[in-house]
Amino acid sequence: MRRAACRRCFRILTLLSFFATLVTPAWPQLITGEDRNLSQTMLSTAADDVRHYYYDPKFHGVDWNAKVRETKESISKAATFSDAVSAIAALFETLNDSHTGFYPPERTVRLEYGWRARMIGARCLITYVKPASDAEAKGLRAGDRVVTIEGFETTRDSFARMQYSLNILAPRSVIQLGVVSHETKKFRNVDVKAEVWDTKSSLPSGEFTGIVQRFRRDDMEKALQAGRAQSAELGAELMVIRLPKFGSQATGDLINKARRHQTLIFDLRGNGGGLEDSLQEWLGVMFPNEVKIADRVSRSKTTTLTTRKNKHQADYSGKLIVLVDSRCGSAAELFARVIQLEKRGTILGDTTAGGTMEAVFFRHLVVGFNDSHRFAASVTIADLVMADGKSIEHVGVRPDDVVLPSPDDLASGSDPVLVRAAALAGVNLDPASAGKLFPPDNR
Repeated sequence: MRRAACRRCFRILTLLSFFATLVTPAWPQLITGEDRNLSQTMLSTAADDVRHYYYDPKFHGVDWNAKVRETKESISKAATFSDAVSAIAALFETLNDSHTGFYPPERTVRLEYGWRARMIGARCLITYVKPASDAEAKGLRAGDRVVTIEGFETTRDSFARMQYSLNILAPRSVIQLGVVSHETKKFRNVDVKAEVWDTKSSLPSGEFTGIVQRFRRDDMEKALQAGRAQSAELGAELMVIRLPKFGSQATGDLINKARRHQTLIFDLRGNGGGLEDSLQEWLGVMFPNEVKIADRVSRSKTTTLTTRKNKHQADYSGKLIVLVDSRCGSAAELFARVIQLEKRGTILGDTTAGGTMEAVFFRHLVVGFNDSHRFAASVTIADLVMADGKSIEHVGVRPDDVVLPSPDDLASGSDPVLVRAAALAGVNLDPASAGKLFPPDNR
């Protein structure tokens, strides 16, 4: 679903204004000649990725070549490296595409902000505050509402871009938040310091650890663990499967367990997507026959993506409830929407992110006089149109039953969404117990 041109223009101007406020101390204040040349090289390379592989050869009406020339001119006048990188990011934003973006070279420092937040309904609420962090010292608590970040209002449209800016494009050591306490209901501005450390001291020279999310080596096992499926059996009536991402996990053992229960709650909250094969396999065990997932509309052709069945794997035919939230994207949204369209189960929770394009990540290396730099471009290669003829890009999946945790729920660690789902299965689950069923992912 494409936005109106005037609204897109406003968003781009807002994005540029927001990027301009995020000048990180990790880079020199004044741009060097080498940095400017690097920026121009990254622009040319990343722009060519889009030019050659983007699924829409007309670029949604954007004059891509003209925009690239404008960005080249902006880089030639940029005062800092962050200004140059922000110009490239803003170029990609003109396509208004959830899966097309620019990822600059990783910084020489890593930052831990000490707090996590997400959109719940129309509000941005803090879900976690790290013990002994500056955020905790400044009085931030789970359940507090983040009204502004660096003076910009947090909305469903802006928050993902703010996260991209703060975590990837231009991380900074101090962030100003406008916060309303869930306890006092009072608004205040607070400057929150991040924990900062040098990544070069913990990573071998030249090691490429990934561009979107970077972890220290001792964090990798925690990240892998957080991505694994978990399950809980609550009597003969109910089983819960929590799937943080669609990865390489086999469905067999979990579905065999689920078949012993009358109802399966498939918890996709926080699932940002993953592998297409995994999506096809998980959907395949939910239906007795092959089901259409979506039409893949690429630059050159349209193909149909369907469920995939393993002949050695039995289906799950019981009652199905799928939990979603604002962090659900890509494959998680496709799963929920197929279940909804086919009337196979009930979707419960919050409206999803609305980012369902299919993209390829292009990684690049530029070797300079003193160092090498790795950057990347994510480019959408196909739009995914659901069986009802509609795309859920920028729209998301609206649950059949909207259930949102309150600030008090976040503060106490309760999970009213899981409680409601269990009630639909005839199981009485205590809110506090529901919140402890699976360890929280506070990355």
